[in-house]
Parts: sequence; C-alpha cells; structure tokens
Amino acid sequence: MNSRFMRALARATSVLGLTVAAFAATAGPAGAAPQPMGQCTTSSGVVLAVDFSHWGGPVYRSCGTAPTTGYELLNQGGWATTGTGHDGPAFICRIGYSGHQGGKQYPTPQQDDCVLTPPASAYWSYWHANPGQNTWEYSQLGAMLYKPKPGSVDLWIFGGTNIEGTEGKPTVTPDQLRAKNTRPTGGPAPKDTRTAAPLPPSVNTGPKPENPPPPTTAPGPTASESPSASASPSESVSPTPSAPPSSSAPAEAAPAPGPAVVDAAPAADTQHDAGSYLPAVATGALVLLIGAAAVFAAKRRRRAE
Repeated sequence: MNSRFMRALARATSVLGLTVAAFAATAGPAGAAPQPMGQCTTSSGVVLAVDFSHWGGPVYRSCGTAPTTGYELLNQGGWATTGTGHDGPAFICRIGYSGHQGGKQYPTPQQDDCVLTPPASAYWSYWHANPGQNTWEYSQLGAMLYKPKPGSVDLWIFGGTNIEGTEGKPTVTPDQLRAKNTRPTGGPAPKDTRTAAPLPPSVNTGPKPENPPPPTTAPGPTASESPSASASPSESVSPTPSAPPSSSAPAEAAPAPGPAVVDAAPAADTQHDAGSYLPAVATGALVLLIGAAAVFAAKRRRRAE
C-alpha cells in the first residue's frame, strides 16, 4: 500500500516538475536582441517606448529585433518587468530600465505590492502603432501573445484606460517615437537621411536627419527697417504692427509641453522577475499532494470494507 502511494506521489511530482519547467520556459525572456536605436528603420526592427512621466521621468525608447513578442522586447537590453502574484509574469505590473534611477521598477512596492491585479485606474496599458500608422491602438492581446510587426512601435504608459482604448490615450504620437531612417545607421549617416522630414522640436526621435533649424528667432533686416525699430534694439523683435493682437495668442500656446523622448541605449540584461509565478506553482504542488492523499485514503477505505 505504501509503495503504491509512493509511486503515485513520485508520478505526481514528476508531472509537476515538467509543468514548472514548461511554465518557466514560457515566462522567461528569449528571442529579442537589443539594438542601438539607429538599427531600427521604417521597415525593420521594433521600437519599444515606455513612458515614465507619471513619476516625473521621460519617455524612453529602444530598438529590438523582430520577429519577437511584446514581452521579449520589454525584458532585454536593460529592461525588466515584474508580474503579479495572482496573474503571473504575463501581467505587467512593474517596469524598470537599468539606465533610469538605477533600474528601479515602477510603480514601487509602496505604491503597488503586485500581489493582486492592479486597478483599472493605475496600471501599465499597452499600445501599438503599425508601420506608417500615426494613431495608437490599445492592445487586445497580452505582451506574451502579441507579436509586433517590423517597423512598428510598442508603447507602455501608466494610468488608466477602458477596454476599448478610448480613454487614457498616450500624449505622444507614434511618429514622435518611430525611426525615420530607411536604412540602419550607427556609423556615418547615409546621404539620403538629409531628405527626411523635419522632426518635431525638442523631441528626440532617433537618427537625426541633420536638417538645419529654421531661422525663426533671429532678428532679420526687415525688422530693422521698420520705423519703430529706431526706438530701441529690443523693439525690433516685436510683432509687426499689421498683425492683429489676437493672432499672437495661438502662436504662444502652440508649443504644448510634453514628456521628453530619450533613447535607451542597450545595456546588460538585469535580473528578471522569477518569483511572481511561484505562488501558482506552490498551489499546484499542494493540490497534487492532497489529491494523492485522497486517492490513497479511498483505496485504503475500500480494502477495509
């Protein structure tokens, strides 16, 4: 009787070990190779962007190879995530980058212990923009299941949104994050990069097209020819008298401040979260042991009768 129980227990333990190994292989990051930002182009690689502006940080962006999954992108090149104890590593609860605050992951344990599923008003939401698309699409798949297309952009922002993605949309556009170059860069810039469209001011959007800034602030000779310019040098930069007073208001409100976009250079992989799925494994082991004990008790009762 005891030998039968031991054989059953050994078989259950073996099954549990295979299950844990398969789960760990699925959860662990693999496949994506971090690349310098210049290696991403309009048709190759995938741009990963993470918005830390909720904590006063910038929007970091990096480049990864494709094909890959959203989870692999978010766990290579110095990036690391933590899942929840309830849902496992597939549910992204914390994100950190080794080049930002020493790799500190956000939200901090004081803000969210990542045991249960985060509330819909404070969690990392997942957004995509396919190649050539300048609108965001709220992800309908988890990071482990979604496979971004070459030339696309993945973005993670912290806050709240609804399942349709009509609330809590990103404040940056895909074009502010995606690579503009058609060929990988890293050495001397190709000649044709000079023909790229001008990039938005004060936003780092990758391989620079080297376009000279427009001379919008330099005082021109036309201002000095104005009759009022002889009063003082400072008056030469004022708006022309022919412009209506109301036209200056929209010009002052045009540059809307937003989070800075910073390239995240590939770094050594940090230690990835491996403990978030241990509660599920422990629960499975306990269930198997209880089941084996129940089978043993039932057989013993049957023989006694």
